[in-house]
Amino acid sequence: MPVKAPPISVEQVDSRALALSYAQVRDRAATAARRAGRVPEEITIVAVSKARPLADVEALFRLGHRNFGENRVEEGSQKALEAAATFAPHADPIIWNMIGHIQSRKAKTAVAAFAHIHSLDSVRLAQRLSRFAAEQGKTVPLLLECNVSAEASKHGFVAAQCASNTEQWAALTEAVTRIMELPRLEIRGLMTMAPVVPNPEAARPHFRALRDLRDRLDARFPSADWEQLSMGMTDDFEVAIEEGATLLRVGRAIFGERS
Repeated sequence: MPVKAPPISVEQVDSRALALSYAQVRDRAATAARRAGRVPEEITIVAVSKARPLADVEALFRLGHRNFGENRVEEGSQKALEAAATFAPHADPIIWNMIGHIQSRKAKTAVAAFAHIHSLDSVRLAQRLSRFAAEQGKTVPLLLECNVSAEASKHGFVAAQCASNTEQWAALTEAVTRIMELPRLEIRGLMTMAPVVPNPEAARPHFRALRDLRDRLDARFPSADWEQLSMGMTDDFEVAIEEGATLLRVGRAIFGERS
């Protein structure tokens, strides 16, 4: 039976303000790309819709945007169901990205609800995603979340010293080897959460570290696809682009401050 979602009041959304902020983010991303000698089309903006009402998602959808990111499995899966039932046609669907930590017990729902997973942070989670992907007849594109800043509060594979610490590098490559052996999973690159800093330039070394780590993994595992780098948010996405980001996770700069 189709899901009956509550009616959406798009009138509650300031559509003009949203259109302007969305255009500004796109322009800033394109300018940063050209400044770095890159093609703007290489970069995908993932509009972070966590804690935003579905009306915000619909309004941005009406502007032509398709990639959205959620960081909670339950909220994101419910939002995906409601969007599919009300305004996102099957022929032109939203691409839902899981960008937050996934608890193992929620892996089945994550596989069902999200087209891309940015936050694979353990072999154990990979094993569960693989199992449920096989059950659902899906192949899951995913990114390895790597903690390149050594912040204890961050999730991800420990990777801050892979260039100099042989044990850390060995542990990471062993994990990648095991993940690549699992069916129904496709590694597409890396993701990181940079420290929250007042000056975006202070995030640059962390973005550069992720890019360098990607290059090392590409050399070590050439059969995998390491093209994607998910890094950069509202306060630092232009610096991230200059360091090679292909996926930007931008919420506040598009939707405004949360009420």
